[in-house]
Amino acid sequence: MNPTRILPDLQCSLVCEEVRQEANGNLFLIGVITLLRVPQIPITAGRLCIFNRWTAGIGQFNESVRLIAPDQTTVVSKAELKFELRDPAQAATGVMVFGNVKFETAGTYFIEVLVDDVMKLRYPLPVIHVPQPAQPSA
Repeated sequence: MNPTRILPDLQCSLVCEEVRQEANGNLFLIGVITLLRVPQIPITAGRLCIFNRWTAGIGQFNESVRLIAPDQTTVVSKAELKFELRDPAQAATGVMVFGNVKFETAGTYFIEVLVDDVMKLRYPLPVIHVPQPAQPSA
């Protein structure tokens, strides 16, 4: 008996500035982000990309990515994507683009990655306020 549905594994999830595709179809990530150092709070990030790669599943799935505020309850941004895996040896890549994300406070935000409402990964995205040094008067 062949299985008709196997929940996939999340092979990787990365926050970056941009994802581009080469002529040969390969993807490359620009500016992988582990934390955000910002000169002021609040601040708006023009663009954040979440790169997710799924494998080892069979079926049609709904991927959901949420950016959660330091209060652990406020959803700052959310995106959803449908994908399909017909064979466990296949992989599916999803890129979620969050535009104009407003960070109201410094602190540890979290990226949550779910498939069909099952949490697969939750990881921190620290936002650190680093004030600019005062400019000397001329």
